[in-house]
Order: sequence, then structure tokens, then C-alpha cells
Amino acid sequence: MKGISEKTLIKIKDLKASVKLNNGDMLTTVTNANMELQRGRSYAIVGKSGSGKTSLISIIGLLNREYEGEYLYDGISISALKDRDLSILRANNIGFVFQQYNLIPSLSIRENIVLPMRLDGKEIDVDFFNEIIEILGLKDKLERLPSTLSGGQQQRVSIARALLTKPAIVLADEPTGNLDSASSREILGILKKMHKTGRTVILITHDNGIAAQARRVVRIMDGKIESDTTNPDFDQEAAE
Repeated sequence: MKGISEKTLIKIKDLKASVKLNNGDMLTTVTNANMELQRGRSYAIVGKSGSGKTSLISIIGLLNREYEGEYLYDGISISALKDRDLSILRANNIGFVFQQYNLIPSLSIRENIVLPMRLDGKEIDVDFFNEIIEILGLKDKLERLPSTLSGGQQQRVSIARALLTKPAIVLADEPTGNLDSASSREILGILKKMHKTGRTVILITHDNGIAAQARRVVRIMDGKIESDTTNPDFDQEAAE
């Protein structure tokens, strides 16, 4: 499509989003946002609570289509898609890792990892499944319940679940928010490995230390993108 670089995966232009408050007033959460996200790059979207980063990410992650402006995913206009097509696009292309692990307590680790693909009726790539659990150190924990694992281990399960669909994008929203410093370093290291496999990794955070792990840093304040810069401290050799 004209105006879309071969490397550009997501392009948003003049994006504006609002939410309706309990008193009926509308609160603008994102204002005139413009951004291009390229394939295989790592990004940090940084902002304080209430800055608008959650609204922006819900749109980038194809969870919310209530906005004004233009959003192109791989050259496809999101506004032109029906809800079912949008759901398929999201399921096939975006893997989510949240601060809350969102594991089902009554299911084993194995069942939690494969659940989204089972629900979609998709065949599990067994070799890829085995590769993921080996990388994430979950091989000997597959038959256990989530409650028997530490917070860092549960977050690894959520990462395995996100990766099993082979997404183009790994979107991690405050992925270390509930973890101690040692577990946080471990999870960030795993996400770096995912970036090395060619995936676009997007970290959403309020922590400048975590943002420093990304190649590009996008800062948002009061619903506006204040800056979009290359991280001068990013270790390019380590990322390749």
C-alpha cells in the first residue's frame, strides 16, 4: 500500500480516543497520536498512570476500535474490518503478556498454555511447544497447578501461552509489575530472546529502567505522544 514501508507493521495517524465517565462526560485519553512500528523492533511505551498509555495500547493491540483517525496493520485498514475478521487478525498476530498472569487456577500449566489455541480449534505445533517450554524452563512443571509456582514462573507460563500462536507482535503490559528484581530481570531477558527471533516486542511501562531495554522509547503524557526516540543506550549487538 502506498505510504507504507515494507518494514512498517503498524501505522497510526491522527488517532484520538475518549472514554465516557460515570457522570456522562467524555474524557479524551489519546490526542492526535501518530506512530509507526516496524517489524522485528523492540519498543517501550512509557507513561505515568493516567497518561493514556493503556488506551493507546488497547488500540494497538486491536482490543478497542472506538477511536477516530487511521490505523493500518500491515497495510490493512482496521476500520474496514468486521468484528469477526478483527478477532481473527488479533488472535493470529498478537500475543499478550499482562501484569496479572490470567492463568486459570484449576487447569494445569500445560492446559493453560494451550488453552487459547484449543478454544480456536487450532492444531498445536508440538515441536514448537516443546521448544518454548525448554527455553522458558517449564518442562518439569507442565502437570502442576499455577498456585504451586512462583510469580516469575507464572509469568513465564503467560509468555509461553502468548508465544504458542507464533505472533508477529508480543505486547507486554507491565510484565514485571508483580515480580521481584531477580524475576524481573529474568522475564526481560526472555522478552529480549523473543525479539531476537524476529518478533516485534512492545513493552508498556512506567519504569525508565525497563524502557532502557527497548530500541525505541515512546513517551506519552496527558494523552499526547511527547517523544519517539531511539534509545542511545540500546545494545544493538545484544539484540541481534
